Amino acid sequence: MQFVILTGMSGAGKSTAMKMMEDIGFYCVDNLPIPLLKSFWELVSQGTNNELEKVAVGIDLRNGQPITELLDYQKRAEETGSPMEILFLDAEDEVLIKRYKETRRNHPLSGEARVEEGIRLERELLKELRSRADYILDTSQLLTRELKEELNRIFVDRRDYHNIYVTILSFGYKFGIPADSDLVFDVRFLPNPYYVEGLRDKTGLDKEIRDFVMQVEEAGQFMDQLERMLNFLIPHYISEGKSQLVVSIGCTGGKHRSVTIAEELYQRLLKDRKFGLKVEHRDIVRK
Repeated sequence: MQFVILTGMSGAGKSTAMKMMEDIGFYCVDNLPIPLLKSFWELVSQGTNNELEKVAVGIDLRNGQPITELLDYQKRAEETGSPMEILFLDAEDEVLIKRYKETRRNHPLSGEARVEEGIRLERELLKELRSRADYILDTSQLLTRELKEELNRIFVDRRDYHNIYVTILSFGYKFGIPADSDLVFDVRFLPNPYYVEGLRDKTGLDKEIRDFVMQVEEAGQFMDQLERMLNFLIPHYISEGKSQLVVSIGCTGGKHRSVTIAEELYQRLLKDRKFGLKVEHRDIVRK
């Protein structure tokens, strides 16, 4: 039996994730009081009803119980051979604040204080639980469909999973380097299709641009070196607990070379990946 505890920061998308878990076949119970968790787990773990072979329980600070008690229940479950998995949803503070402002709701721990104070206190209370989670999903930059893809990959495909989400982002230097970049690579050393008749209005998503950029030997060499570097760095970022990595690829306008290289890198990292991965093109339609 799969028994998943869905928890995390308020505003990180637990309600949305719970609906998605239900869509992929989980029997879902939201906001179960922690004192009832042990009895509920014993009930479903001993049952034979097929519809209870996959169970997800949503628990957060709303129920008023010390959420770290989950760790005691998790340890007892492991000892019986029927472990509880913990899925922790997180998001950056700025994103959480924006979400609360958009919905005009108060943070459950803020009281009469500002939302920022509630978030700070919640992070402190959940710090140990987060460190013990089996899966951590940072929803700061995830679209709804991307969150669903990650949940499917973890709980349907059952692939090995590392708690990091890598975004490959193309951009144009004339519009500025993306503020959330962790690693920035400049591909302006490659031939520029902008100055070739018939190619200016196309983008790096078009075959003609890709063929033009990748035809030079330096492009292939750069891709090999970049792939090797990221395959070295990503496991170390994972071991340090980093949950988001933004790899930015820049050219002059963000329409041709950077898009081609970002797409090529995405396809290379897509093979046998064990982490979340997506590619975005910030400036592809800008002029």
